[in-house]
Amino acid sequence: MSDDDKLIDLNAERAKRVHDLNDKRLNEVRQAFEQAMPLGKPKKKSKKKPKKR
Repeated sequence: MSDDDKLIDLNAERAKRVHDLNDKRLNEVRQAFEQAMPLGKPKKKSKKKPKKR
């Protein structure tokens, strides 16, 4: 076996790790925001015609 099989692209690994950390932080912020201001279910629009005035 050659050493080429064992080589690791450190830049790519670092980018993946940074991306995972950013995703984790984003999910934490999203959960905190949802607890502070929970999103209600969207109201369904009525399918009636609007009244003419």
